Amino acid sequence: MRLVLNGNINKLYVQTLCMLFFRGERFPENEENPRGILDLTTTDESDGISCIARLSYDDKAVTSASFVPFEKGEKYERTSKASIGKAVLEAGYKLTGRIIPWGTLTGIRPSKVTAQLLEEHTEDKVIDILQDKYLLSKQKAELSVRVAKNEMSILKDFDEKSCSMYISIPFCPTRCSYCSFISYATKKLFDLIPSYLLKLKEQIKENFKIINRLGLKLVTIYIGGGTPTILNENQLEELLKTVTEGLDGAKLLEFTLEGGRPDTITKEKLCVLKKYGIDRISINPQSLNDSVLEKIGRRHTVSDFFNAYKLVSDSGIEIVNTDLIAGLDGDSFDSFKDTVDKIISLNPHNVTVHSFSVKKSAQILKDDEKIYNKNEDYAALSVDYAYEALLNNGYEPYYMYRQKNTVSDLENVGYAKKDTFGIYNVLMMSDEHTVFSAGAGATTKLVKKANGKTEILRIFSHKYPYEYLQDNQSIEMDALKFFQGGDEK
Repeated sequence: MRLVLNGNINKLYVQTLCMLFFRGERFPENEENPRGILDLTTTDESDGISCIARLSYDDKAVTSASFVPFEKGEKYERTSKASIGKAVLEAGYKLTGRIIPWGTLTGIRPSKVTAQLLEEHTEDKVIDILQDKYLLSKQKAELSVRVAKNEMSILKDFDEKSCSMYISIPFCPTRCSYCSFISYATKKLFDLIPSYLLKLKEQIKENFKIINRLGLKLVTIYIGGGTPTILNENQLEELLKTVTEGLDGAKLLEFTLEGGRPDTITKEKLCVLKKYGIDRISINPQSLNDSVLEKIGRRHTVSDFFNAYKLVSDSGIEIVNTDLIAGLDGDSFDSFKDTVDKIISLNPHNVTVHSFSVKKSAQILKDDEKIYNKNEDYAALSVDYAYEALLNNGYEPYYMYRQKNTVSDLENVGYAKKDTFGIYNVLMMSDEHTVFSAGAGATTKLVKKANGKTEILRIFSHKYPYEYLQDNQSIEMDALKFFQGGDEK
């Protein structure tokens, strides 16, 4: 698609808006005969910003216009985005008939905008603003308000002296067709696990050293992947012993391990997790439809999930989460509804409902380049059903994020029973909380406040395990310099 932009326009934002209607679209600079053209013109008026959008695709062309007034205290960029978004969404609807449930909010965290609005307005007023100005559906506006309130209630209890730690185990028994995480499933890479754990433990020890030197308080630890329970019980004990030694008797608010794949859960492993204080665990079926599981490359069956869930329930680990994905290829609304109903009948403490997102590196896109446009209607119905069903059964949405190229422009939402919110899930997405990481593919996020401003430094680990093993990467110098200033010796 060719973009013709006239005025003060954020090009990346426009591209994101276009991809809501044209999944997987690309925007080469000098394409001679593009299928589509979007011609945008913005004009700064004395009292607001106007925008005209002319959109053509194949043999159809439409035009739309918008005007958004300036509001006291609001940044120019937000007014500009609102005007551009309204014009493009109206043009896109005229051309495709597709209604975008999240309107002009294209960011990863729509609840961040909502939280800012809640500081100045009542809940009802914020819902009106989200619908009228940002073009959200009523349900998405209400969801965003619920999530923002719960996120705010969690974040208020933490200051910049608190921090968390993420530990990466980037190995899986098989790789799901939709997956783009840095996770690996070959014997050659499994052979790296012993060496990987040795390096990982040293990095964990370094993180504890930095945390102690800076006088920070570690409040949550999350061990994710990949599939951490791909480790055998001896390897898990080796890893967790290093962590608990670093804690030196300190009490965490939350210690989470993402079990993930039911086919990696054993009673022996759960005993090790319980012994070392793991108090939250995820076990993720994604779907309770065997044909769907087979199609997406999961090695376990529905029966395997129920057996593993029973083991986890009997283990004494306090809080259990299950992950589901709406919009998987081969699934249907009735099938997904059945999955949700069966999960609710198990009464887990947390349920996370993801929406199928197509990643460039995923195998499923290589197999079917039209996967972008499949399952649109059923996915939206499925997510809506999950929202209502979980609310009606005592679950509350408490964190949310969105991804590019998600079916029907949908969201990922974590739901929880009363008093079981996953604190790490909220803290790690916040711009107010430091997270130290250890392992391949992980990112350390350092946060400090100075002179009324928040500064953030992200330090990226090597992407692949073999790169991680070959380099003696250390974040100590960067972290100390960031927080303390000057050159550290």
